[in-house]
Amino acid sequence: MCFSATSSFIASGVIGAIGIATLRQVREPRALLFAAVPMLFAVHQFTEGWVWLGLEGHIGKVGFDHVAFLFMLYAQGILPLLMPAAVALMEPPGWRRTAILGLTGIGALVCAWDVTGLIFLPSRCFVEQYSIAYRNPMTGNMWISYLYILATCGALLLSTHRVVRWYGVLNVVALTIAEIVKEYAFASVWCFYAAIMSVMIYWQFKRLNIDIETPNGASPILRPFLLRWLRLTKAAGARAD
Repeated sequence: MCFSATSSFIASGVIGAIGIATLRQVREPRALLFAAVPMLFAVHQFTEGWVWLGLEGHIGKVGFDHVAFLFMLYAQGILPLLMPAAVALMEPPGWRRTAILGLTGIGALVCAWDVTGLIFLPSRCFVEQYSIAYRNPMTGNMWISYLYILATCGALLLSTHRVVRWYGVLNVVALTIAEIVKEYAFASVWCFYAAIMSVMIYWQFKRLNIDIETPNGASPILRPFLLRWLRLTKAAGARAD
């Protein structure tokens, strides 16, 4: 996140709490990966807090190199594959699912390219105007960046689920603003805003509006809850009824 290690750690704690609350609402295994997005962003923000500490000289070079690699691995390598895959898992059969699976394939290509660059080529990260800039010769390729955006945002915009599409629209808006205002620290800034916007994922799972069998509507069918250990309170209340 822009500003400091403290800001990143606070953001991580808040988004992590939202992530746990979101996972408590999951009713179907196919929705689990998408529901895990807030928690994954929380871990990502936590990692950037350690990057800040490394840049400020509070941890050793080896530790700094590792946390910087982990941040870039998720932001540039995992995310373009994870997001379309999560959307594809929830998508009912039809042309949208076929298109999203195609975007998942593009995301896999971007993932392989960027991970290769992160492993075999030197990366740099440094503070510029109160934000962290990340640089790698391969991940900065213009065409790969276009494919990254296509896979990550395109899958969201194609989803049958209305809330997923709105999440995609907000991500495109945040992406555009980050590119115009803080292009030099695009990865850090966009990931932070995407993490903050993941609050809406919790809200929609809470309202039962993300349902595999009935997109854009709460299913009247009561199913066994996934991850029961996260739902002890609600499960106890159900037994009382």
